[in-house]
Amino acid sequence: MRIRLDKVGDEPFRWSEKETIAVESMERPDLLGLTEVEWSGSVAKAPPGYRLLATLRYGQTLACGRCLKPCESRVESEIDLVVMVNPPPPMAGEVRLEESDLGVLALASEELDTDPVLREQIDLNIPMSELCRPDCAGLCPRCGADRNETPDCCAEQSVDPRWRALADLKPS
Repeated sequence: MRIRLDKVGDEPFRWSEKETIAVESMERPDLLGLTEVEWSGSVAKAPPGYRLLATLRYGQTLACGRCLKPCESRVESEIDLVVMVNPPPPMAGEVRLEESDLGVLALASEELDTDPVLREQIDLNIPMSELCRPDCAGLCPRCGADRNETPDCCAEQSVDPRWRALADLKPS
């Protein structure tokens, strides 16, 4: 959706819509699926720019970080961005960013394309490593079996011949 910011008057521009986003377009190998994204929000004048407030609701399926099984979760996220049109040019040299600078969206024109904002927020809501359950045992490093289903898949571990003498010292 594209919003013409110069048409936003004293009353905020409000919207509510559903969007389908292709998982492949997100370029995240751990993201296995996305439900339809419901989002609603408003854009209002807030000198020196505009303020975008929105709520996202959707479901996502991620690969477990240990056993690679699909994990489904519901996400509800709030967006609060300051939209600046033709912001001042950046200062020369290094500039320290403050926390308040991270919620600023700079635009070159009076048209706000909401699709990149939506995709970025979905990407930011994907955890670094999802777990199917807190005590997930993961995959066996030797045979690759799921240790949640076969916990003793490689119980008969061969002893390194260099350590066999120590194994013989161990009382039975």
